[in-house]
Amino acid sequence: MKNGLKTAVLLAGLAGLLMLFGSFFGRGGLTFAFIISLIMIGGSFFFSDKLAIRSARAVEVEPSQLPQYFQITEELTQQIGMPMPRLYVSPEQQPNAFATGRGPNHAAVCVTEGLLKSLSWGEIRGVLAHELAHIRNRDVLTGSVAAMIATTISYAASMAMWGGLGRRRNDGNPIIMIAFAILAPLAAGMIQMAISRSREFEADRAAARMMNDGEPLASALEKLHGYAQRIPSSVPPPQASHYIVNPLANRKVSFANLFATHPAAEARIEALRSGDWQD
Repeated sequence: MKNGLKTAVLLAGLAGLLMLFGSFFGRGGLTFAFIISLIMIGGSFFFSDKLAIRSARAVEVEPSQLPQYFQITEELTQQIGMPMPRLYVSPEQQPNAFATGRGPNHAAVCVTEGLLKSLSWGEIRGVLAHELAHIRNRDVLTGSVAAMIATTISYAASMAMWGGLGRRRNDGNPIIMIAFAILAPLAAGMIQMAISRSREFEADRAAARMMNDGEPLASALEKLHGYAQRIPSSVPPPQASHYIVNPLANRKVSFANLFATHPAAEARIEALRSGDWQD
């Protein structure tokens, strides 16, 4: 409930930021920003799964190829009353996994070859429970909406900076307009990342409840985070937030905590092992 409320507040803040930015251009600018958002969100809603699978170079697998992968997923989906998602494997050697799709009836789960080689099946069960929790909570849709609103803000900011859309309305305060055009995308990015971090915590909690045990996922996260620090990944940055641990964790970034797509691994592991998920 706490994380759900936080996500709702952050989404509202992101949408409000978009509307505030549009208001600089009068009613026409506000309407334009809103229409662009709807188009981008709609495209993300229907095609985000295909883009994520394609970017991972993933291949759909059959039960005969990886029977334990299918068996564990089937057991978990039956337990929570959810349709069986399509299952994929990516050739990435960094151990990782992600879920995609606009809802339980149109979903896919993908694990990397590195994950299948590096984790026990008990730990893989924890990872799959986490990804199924994302699907059940429709987190992919939430993340897509947040990403598209943030993208729209950045797009509108670029137009304001280089196209002079706000010139007539803001002749007296050009510095304010320029400052807002620079700061609005930064604020949008920070809110978007905060939403992503909140949803990861909730998926961890839901996975632990699903198994009535937080240790399998905690152990998996411990290993995955370590591998992500050492093994580079070719995952495109826009797709990084979909993964269970940040695949780009070995890249050094200034102000990393502000723009982190995932909570600190240590915090996630501590929450799972302390039993916070039982609250």
